[in-house]
Amino acid sequence: MTGDRVRIAVVGAAGAFGMKHLDGLASIPDAEVTVVSGTRAEPTQAVANKYGVPHVVLSYEEVLRRDDVDAVILATPTGLHASQTQAALAAGKHVEVEIPLADSLSDAEATLEAANASDRVAMVGHTRRFNPSHQWIHQRVTEGEFGIQQMDVQTYFFRRTNTNAKGEPRSWTDHLLWHHAAHTVDLFAYQSGPIVQANAIQGPIHPDLGIAMDMSIQLRAESGAICTLSLSFNNDGPFGTFFRYIGDTGTYIARYDDLVDGREEPIDVSDVAVSMNGIELQDREFIAAIREGREPNSSLRQVIDCYRVLGALEEQLG
Repeated sequence: MTGDRVRIAVVGAAGAFGMKHLDGLASIPDAEVTVVSGTRAEPTQAVANKYGVPHVVLSYEEVLRRDDVDAVILATPTGLHASQTQAALAAGKHVEVEIPLADSLSDAEATLEAANASDRVAMVGHTRRFNPSHQWIHQRVTEGEFGIQQMDVQTYFFRRTNTNAKGEPRSWTDHLLWHHAAHTVDLFAYQSGPIVQANAIQGPIHPDLGIAMDMSIQLRAESGAICTLSLSFNNDGPFGTFFRYIGDTGTYIARYDDLVDGREEPIDVSDVAVSMNGIELQDREFIAAIREGREPNSSLRQVIDCYRVLGALEEQLG
């Protein structure tokens, strides 16, 4: 580290989420982005110019060899997450990997083993734990002011071609189960307690993409709370994930960092944290855990049960 500043490489910097992290990191005094990395020189250089980052590196192996990098943030294709996280830990770098940790349970478990064997901070970008809307709910659950009876969640996109959040062609295929369901499975357990039952069904497999475009998941927590999750890449309407918390003392609807009650009256969550940006808050936790030498919220150890549930659901779906 340079003084108290953690020197960071953002890998996959030219992608939609790479730039979201760069936006968030720009507001964190303890963070210094020394390197941006990608596979294409021109867009990666453009990102470096935009954010004032001094070094562009086109090889992940070179990123890990650099002595001006303390930590990496991986905003890379899902299929690379597990191997790149393991490589970062082996190189002695702290690592924050975008959700999902892996696209198979075996890879997730292997990456947890690597994290347990390391003294580096290893964290997964389960952003819903950090969104002010969900933090507001979590505080009330923790304080005994609100008990969740049911979560109804809709995760909807219109993505019948292989494109990313910016509408650009993807070199890899996204997945409703291992990526988008991971957000809700982890959040439901974070808010309601361990998951003891999980069921899933899926619609037809897309002939070109080779994935199900529609999926329905049911969950039950040890507390008795239930969750119904509907996911679709076929929805021709507003994009995103919308959470309805039905509880014993109220109903709340969370849309990313914003929160309303069951009658759509806004709830002020501006004093929940130092920012209203969930990605920034996630990155702040990563930096703070490194500086303080502690386990972060959303560590690999804390989120592994989510991937065990996803693995069981994958077996059900065949």
